[in-house]
Amino acid sequence: MAASLAGPDLDAAFAALGDPIRRALVTRLAHSDATVGELAKPFDLTPQAISHHVGVLRRCGLVEQRREGTRRPCRLKADHLSLLGTWIDEQRRAWNDRIDALERHLADGEAH
Repeated sequence: MAASLAGPDLDAAFAALGDPIRRALVTRLAHSDATVGELAKPFDLTPQAISHHVGVLRRCGLVEQRREGTRRPCRLKADHLSLLGTWIDEQRRAWNDRIDALERHLADGEAH
């Protein structure tokens, strides 16, 4: 998995997603691109506060911001978000394998 970490840093990405505002921003950006002003509308926060949260998401590789004239829309980097999902799936598979092995071991013990 180390090679796929070239995108987002897992620790930074999971830390960023530990904040409910940032998770809400990711959810919003999953639907469509938006400017900081557009992202700030549903929150009782200033655009500067939202900009800070967007900056955290940008630095960990989950969001990108581009310039379109005077607008600076934010876009979710879904490919980087999917790396987190891949890591979670790998952990789930490993634990499922361990649980299956334990169940087989316990079943073998009952047979004797």
